Amino acid sequence: MAEGADGEVLGAVGLQIAERQGLVHSEAFSDFALAEHLRPLLWDRLHAVATNRGLLRIWTQEQAPFWNHCGLLKADAEALQKLPAPWRGPSSAWLTLKLRDDVETVMPLDKEFSLFMQSEKQRTDRVFQHARMFNTIVTLIAFSLLIAVGIWAVRLFMRNPQLLHH
Repeated sequence: MAEGADGEVLGAVGLQIAERQGLVHSEAFSDFALAEHLRPLLWDRLHAVATNRGLLRIWTQEQAPFWNHCGLLKADAEALQKLPAPWRGPSSAWLTLKLRDDVETVMPLDKEFSLFMQSEKQRTDRVFQHARMFNTIVTLIAFSLLIAVGIWAVRLFMRNPQLLHH
């Protein structure tokens, strides 16, 4: 769903999930003039949900040109064989986007898990590298500030030696 600043629903699109595949359906807009502005926002959310749910493929029969620009292509005969049974019917105007291979048929689960662990380790290493860089920058700023305060104090006492005697 996409909401306006006042909480009014401006647009929505449905995502039905079956057999690790997603069906984009039922686009609705309060004002169709907003469709071109809202579709990219709705697509970003749909894509994130599909990725987080581990979907293999996204399907739609929506005909707006936008869906072609998102990478959904007309489904060929091979792709149509992967269409989940609940969605099959007389219509052949399917667009589809392959998000990832079905790793269960491509590689064993332990290899997928090791690849996942490796990517998470790389991500963690990047986070630690950023934290070290931030720590170094903060330390340099603090050290520079300490030097500046020291120089200021020395100059103050050099100009006003009586400050030390009070």
